[in-house]
Amino acid sequence: MDIIDKLGRELLIFDGALGTRIQAEAPEAKIPDELNITKPELIQKIHKEYVHAGANVITTNTFGANDFKLKGSNYSLEEIITAGVHNAREVAEDAYVALDIGPLGKMMEPIGDLTFDEAYEQFKKQVLAGKKAGCDLIIVETMTDISEARIAVLAAKENSDLPIVCTMTFNKNGKTMFGVDPVTMVAVLEGLRVDAIGINCSFGPEQLLPIVEKIVAYSSTPIIAQPNAGLPIVVDNQTHYDIDEKAFAENMKKMVHMGVSIVGGCCGTTPLHIAECKKLLQNVELNLQEKKNFTIAASPKNPILFEGITIMGEALVPTGRKEYTDALLNKKDSFFYSTARKQKKCGAQIINLNVSVPGVDEMEAMLCGIEEIASSVDAPLQIDSIHAEIIEAALRVYPGKAIINSVNGTEKSMKKIFPIAQKYGSLVIAMTFDERGICEKASERVEIAKKIIQRASEYGIDKKDIIVDCLSLPAKTHGESLMDTLQVVEQIKKLGVKTMLGVANVSFSLPNRRVLDRTYFAMALAKGLDAVMMNVYDKDMLETIEAYRVFTGTDPNGKEYTKKYRINTTEVDVAPNSRS
Repeated sequence: MDIIDKLGRELLIFDGALGTRIQAEAPEAKIPDELNITKPELIQKIHKEYVHAGANVITTNTFGANDFKLKGSNYSLEEIITAGVHNAREVAEDAYVALDIGPLGKMMEPIGDLTFDEAYEQFKKQVLAGKKAGCDLIIVETMTDISEARIAVLAAKENSDLPIVCTMTFNKNGKTMFGVDPVTMVAVLEGLRVDAIGINCSFGPEQLLPIVEKIVAYSSTPIIAQPNAGLPIVVDNQTHYDIDEKAFAENMKKMVHMGVSIVGGCCGTTPLHIAECKKLLQNVELNLQEKKNFTIAASPKNPILFEGITIMGEALVPTGRKEYTDALLNKKDSFFYSTARKQKKCGAQIINLNVSVPGVDEMEAMLCGIEEIASSVDAPLQIDSIHAEIIEAALRVYPGKAIINSVNGTEKSMKKIFPIAQKYGSLVIAMTFDERGICEKASERVEIAKKIIQRASEYGIDKKDIIVDCLSLPAKTHGESLMDTLQVVEQIKKLGVKTMLGVANVSFSLPNRRVLDRTYFAMALAKGLDAVMMNVYDKDMLETIEAYRVFTGTDPNGKEYTKKYRINTTEVDVAPNSRS
């Protein structure tokens, strides 16, 4: 049976530490991966011990087998990976062989100088070499940068058909060294449809329980946990770890009860730790992962859950914005950052990015905007373009889980956009019009939404990743349909998807637009609207949202509202009808 058929359905046990074992038995090795060729008997011996301890999966000695870490080696990446897979296969017996891929050892742009393409080519070489050598699956492990993890997964998916496991390593604050939290990890990697996600290294298993708990809460994907055997302690110049095999296995049992279905070890763990896990867990019933329905967009460090009302900032749409149009034409790239930062400060949770201006290279401007914003503003991006090739180029490099704005109910649109959304795991805004144009009747727009949802499912896109734009129209020309639109919001929510509106449309070409916008918006909120595309500099609209959050419990007891609006914290509220 292929391992893909076992993931999440039965308990799988990975091996334990390889690096610490090599350090103990071959301390002279400057490049441990070379031992695949220079001392294959040592590597096979370690693998064999884990197989006999009960491991179902053994990982190859290729954690550092990339051109950056192998600089100065006498052997090529391909030679080392081929030998690594061969050594594991020689002693694997019934165990599966996982190609081990670790971080490249260089920082990604903009912090470092490693480009997307350079990183991709390295991971591609590793994947192709491992696949050719005959590995059964790929494990991308010990990642701290979600951008690097994404690139490794993309390289694995695009250059093999092997199952992919991906793990990241977290600090005591619950985030990776680059500030990635567990929810962002789940949103991004699950969107890319890895076959198992989780955590490795970091600390001992007890310290990792809170992080595992959060991963379990948000993930629908099988979960793997490979903690260290505690912390290293040096005694008589020998490094030991402070968690023995029994304590390790007991905590791994707790993780299995929580929902972890793949266990193993990292630094300091030995065949004894794996054998104890095998013994203690062999009759434990798995707590199988349930499907989660969270709608999540994420920047590299900041997940946004669509709960209550989610605010999408529209200030980076050039229509009617001369300052932005001039910035695009004159390539004033800092405008992306300054405007996105200002919108976030005003309350925008999602930043819509549209660069479509005559005379502007849209591809170049879009990629520039992504680089400027993603590296410095912690808000997920909404990629707004009518060109599928620009959307795909943007999603490929965006180091988070973005939103596509948009797809519609025409077959042409769905055929172009859904494969891209599926591949990169993005959310999609679905506009309720089709070949007929915008339908006036609520029932017709609801039917279009149903069609879009059904077609999306055929591409493997779940309802939770769809946000339906119910289409608010100008009151001056479509006043009779505006109440129908509110019914569309109410009815589409019943389909199990999120809803949104761009409320500024309703007041087009009418005076005193802000009153119309906020009034219609309040009416839409009463129907359960989930997201709004708006001018986040409009204080009245923001105040409506703040009040709405109090009334719906999103701001429990009005705590945030009070914090913002109560100037004198000692004042006493007096009920309107009370008498002094």
